[in-house]
Amino acid sequence: MPEFVTASEAVACIKDGDFIGVNAFLTLVNPAELMTALGERFDMTGEPKNLTIFCEAGFGNWVEDSGCEHIITAGGVSSVVLSHYASMPGTAKMVMNNEIAGYNMLFGAMSHMVREAARGSEYYITKSGLNLFVDPKYGGSKLNEKATEDWVSDIVIDGERYLKYKTPKFDIALIKGSSCDRFGNITMEKESCVLDALSLAQATRRNGGKVIVQVERFSEKRRPWECIIPGALVDYIVLCPEQTPILGVPELRPTYSGDHFMSGDEITEFVLTHGAQKTDTIRSLITKRAVKELKPGMFVNIGIGIPEGVGVEAAKKNLLSKITLTVEDGAFGGMPASGKEFGSAVGAHCIINTAQMFDFYDGGGLDICFIGALEVDKEGNVNGHISPNKLAGIGGFANITQTAHKVVFCNTFTAGGLVVEEKYGKVKIVQEGRIKKFVDQVNAISFAAQNARKIGQEVMYVTERCVFRLDADGLVLTEVYNGIDMQKDILDLLDFEVKVDLKK
Repeated sequence: MPEFVTASEAVACIKDGDFIGVNAFLTLVNPAELMTALGERFDMTGEPKNLTIFCEAGFGNWVEDSGCEHIITAGGVSSVVLSHYASMPGTAKMVMNNEIAGYNMLFGAMSHMVREAARGSEYYITKSGLNLFVDPKYGGSKLNEKATEDWVSDIVIDGERYLKYKTPKFDIALIKGSSCDRFGNITMEKESCVLDALSLAQATRRNGGKVIVQVERFSEKRRPWECIIPGALVDYIVLCPEQTPILGVPELRPTYSGDHFMSGDEITEFVLTHGAQKTDTIRSLITKRAVKELKPGMFVNIGIGIPEGVGVEAAKKNLLSKITLTVEDGAFGGMPASGKEFGSAVGAHCIINTAQMFDFYDGGGLDICFIGALEVDKEGNVNGHISPNKLAGIGGFANITQTAHKVVFCNTFTAGGLVVEEKYGKVKIVQEGRIKKFVDQVNAISFAAQNARKIGQEVMYVTERCVFRLDADGLVLTEVYNGIDMQKDILDLLDFEVKVDLKK
């Protein structure tokens, strides 16, 4: 039977050098009260220190030194292993400044690593990440000089090369649920995702560690199959009646948790009402072209940023009820939310655990994905996770793009001051961006063109002025929008020569 304690009492069991697993997806299912209590303990006592934090996605409130990442920025953590860094700007800055060891691994690989740890495996073996930045031949998952641990190695099986990810050894699991009963069984009925809470608890207990769960309330109103974590696996439970399903969002979103069902028409109306507020000329030009690749019956993933507009355009074309949108943390159906609520889905039909979603993705379940890009090079490689001044993290990007049947990158041709107008069906570049997005060679490989060619993926790069496609030799310019001067607005701005094969 677990003990019911305060947050400060719960984190008192954490020792110097512990390896901590955090079950969180950015602001979702974020055990913020436990993380905050850990930071407060460090402020008062200087302990615990030299911690390692492993989180499949990332956690934080998108503001520097938020309570949940304070234990890191205050100096209690020596190493972080994350897929997302965007919501943790303080941590990202420390990694970029080489103040703590930083590792960036694929969200899907980390999810499966936790599941493998739960079943006692020492390694997770997969082709996910081959020829990308996590591949040892491209430096592995290390982000700075302090990062010296080899989380990823390679192995040859039956003549085929695979990556071998080392599974984590958890001393502590920090998890957020919604409710618990008298036996400590944990349910997550108010959350918009589950992630891999059960696997993390199992892996931690197998390693002889402690499982700590925060919940909003005590409730006996549940069925056994609704329980996500058996109370027998939990050591400490902390009641946090003020916690919210989404960190930084005080009100409940019943459409995210499934408390309020939305029909297809209601979802379409919601998307048109809320998504239209973000529409601008550049985004509209890109997403109107990209949405033409959608066909009824497709399984789809839409990334954050510009690709979110594809959902709006799909709603305008009355396509939302004819396709199945998915979110990498586990939602099938509905419409993915954006901003701080990313990871939730409005009107999701079903929410599964994250490892199962990545089983679906890695197995080729996605027909198409729409995703952003920081850089694209002449070979068709894409950097989607890091630039010299910003560490966003790979997140689910690589798993999504490595096996989807069609990949549609949605990005501007340049950035930093780009101004575009569209009048009477003609596109005009009013002011060119200062930063080139199409470069001779990307700084890091998040998407490898050689992988795409090997499995026969169809790959497109949709911008506000033109469309490129991937062929056997690299990029091919296949479409130029009406009003655009191909030589002046495209070819003269590229750092490399490109084949031109315009569609008639």
